[in-house]
Amino acid sequence: MNIVWPLTGLYFPILGIIAYYKLGKEKQNNATHHNHNKPFWQSVIISTTHCSAGCSLGNIIGAPIVFLTGLILFNNELATTMIIEFILAYIFGLMFQYFHMEIKHENPIKDLKNAIKADTLSLIAFEVGMFGFMIIAHLTIKNNLLEPNKIEYWFIMQIAMLIGFFTSYPINWYLVKKGIKHAM
Repeated sequence: MNIVWPLTGLYFPILGIIAYYKLGKEKQNNATHHNHNKPFWQSVIISTTHCSAGCSLGNIIGAPIVFLTGLILFNNELATTMIIEFILAYIFGLMFQYFHMEIKHENPIKDLKNAIKADTLSLIAFEVGMFGFMIIAHLTIKNNLLEPNKIEYWFIMQIAMLIGFFTSYPINWYLVKKGIKHAM
């Protein structure tokens, strides 16, 4: 969570700080990652920030990689950016989930499968919300303002990540409720 809260602050600046002090800060002093004294919805918010941090990191790294390398797949820069961002978000999301699980990692394959089950749907939900907004932005904003070397791009990306958070919250609720993902 030491990585999650600063990443949350990138797309949820003011509310992220409030959430950290209201929901996350006291967790720093607990020996476990589970806080069963919190209302369920708060635990799901923290689980969603965890998922969103991996997605956000992949998106923040992926966009400049595509822009700076000039990599183009399917003759479409936006599609290329989304593919690279999704791959990186999935890798970071699984890493965050895998290393956050309270297990001894005696069976890494089984643990990886559990991380995949816990994070795949929420990651897809985040990216659908984020990518949907980015597609709309790219279709409506002209003049090359939506390139990673422009401040406008990162402002729009910040809004897109907020939307991704909200689209992944219901899936995280479901996953936590079913015990597929643990409450935080």
